[in-house]
Amino acid sequence: MVLVEYIASIANNQKMNKSYLKKLAKNIKQKRKEKSLTQDDIGINGVSRSMISLIELAKTDVTVSKLKIIADNLDLKVKDLFDFE
Repeated sequence: MVLVEYIASIANNQKMNKSYLKKLAKNIKQKRKEKSLTQDDIGINGVSRSMISLIELAKTDVTVSKLKIIADNLDLKVKDLFDFE
């Protein structure tokens, strides 16, 4: 079952909007650095440090639930992560 979900995730990543994800990634990294936090600091409660790294590098698409965890760990609202356009 896990393998099927992983393959589906890879397939979805091939269709992701890279330019939009890069903007989101840059904004998440900027907000994290503004708060002097490391990837380890926000990579808790269900989102690993390695996933934070992939998100900040725009190497993976991210789910809404992961964005909620990241926003909570940054003491922000999810909409603040999208405040880049």
